[in-house]
Amino acid sequence: MTSSFSGLGAPSFGFLQSTAWRAALALVVVFVMLAMTGWTAVRGSKDDADPLATARAAWDHASFRGHRLPDAGSAPGTLAAFFGSLGRADRAALADRFPLVVGNMGGAPVDLRYRANKKALRQAGDAARKRMHDQRLTPVGRQDAGRLMHRFESMGTAGRQILAFDPAGGGRAAEVFGDLGHARRVSVVVPGVDTNLATFERTARATSAPAGMAKSLYDAQRAARADARTAVIAWADYTAPAGLGVDAATGQLAAQGALRLNALVRALPKNASVSLMCHSYGSVVCGVAAGRLPSSVTDIAVAGSPGMRAETVTGLGTHARVWAMRDADDWIQDVPYMEVGGLGHGADPVTPAFGSRVLSARGAEGHAGYFEPGTQSLRNFAMIGVGAVASVDCAPQDRDCSADLA
Repeated sequence: MTSSFSGLGAPSFGFLQSTAWRAALALVVVFVMLAMTGWTAVRGSKDDADPLATARAAWDHASFRGHRLPDAGSAPGTLAAFFGSLGRADRAALADRFPLVVGNMGGAPVDLRYRANKKALRQAGDAARKRMHDQRLTPVGRQDAGRLMHRFESMGTAGRQILAFDPAGGGRAAEVFGDLGHARRVSVVVPGVDTNLATFERTARATSAPAGMAKSLYDAQRAARADARTAVIAWADYTAPAGLGVDAATGQLAAQGALRLNALVRALPKNASVSLMCHSYGSVVCGVAAGRLPSSVTDIAVAGSPGMRAETVTGLGTHARVWAMRDADDWIQDVPYMEVGGLGHGADPVTPAFGSRVLSARGAEGHAGYFEPGTQSLRNFAMIGVGAVASVDCAPQDRDCSADLA
């Protein structure tokens, strides 16, 4: 892995230790951060830094039809019972009054969440549009606001089913492909580093972004079994590491993401089987979550994994089948996290000692190619997602994979 400062040349070891060089590095970091953010944090701005938390506080202090509303953090079953006691007009009124709260509320009807998030996206788009013309921002800051405005407009278009949306910081989101309310099998795509609202979808190389991954998987599942009642969730609803820095090499963000992933799974339809499709650092999240997942999770499949915070499948503490794949030219195998005894994500999931069922990734190229149409990796994900595990293609070197399926 090359240094982020390779363009500065190769100074001697002694110079690297000097105060002058450390100061120079600090200045570089400062200038890079300013260039990336465009000084978007404006002094004196009245913008709400955490609108979802503000909205939840308002919900918790509000009443509706003369009664207090249930705690926004209540269990999904409690919230489902509450919404079930309301008529359609009252449910819609709450979604319109508290769009961010209802749009992110496990237990609320999925169609109501879609409706609420459309309004929340419109509100966020209006705020971003104002920031585009805020002269207190640098040109870069106004340009970033414009990009976000267009992202919110795209996510809010007709037909899109946004299950979660939080504009704070880099932002989080989740999108559904298929009929989640009636699905018998649900696949959750858990992406890796650099996942936020800005990278949630892409026009070029669409299947390297969460929304494109999930759509590609849903299309492959439909092609494999058109009669299967499936749904796929692009789950970018956790704070992912930015780049391959300290956060990517440790498990703190994975632990926080695992709590959110567990909450998502427990709020899914009770009669649905769930498969987790975890890419890159997303597999760390899935590994941390594995031991606490409900029995509805039948399969955990990882691709391009730096490790799952365990040394063996048994160490994950899960009843689910664990699958792993990695293509030959994936650079993830060359980063320090993959070294045994290295920075701490555990054993390589594709090694025999780990004990996963190793799948073929034939056709995938690089670290972001596993969801590309026509690849064996995508087909394997699709077969697992529709429950046709006997049809997956094992890696040539794995003698046990086929036997395990018998």
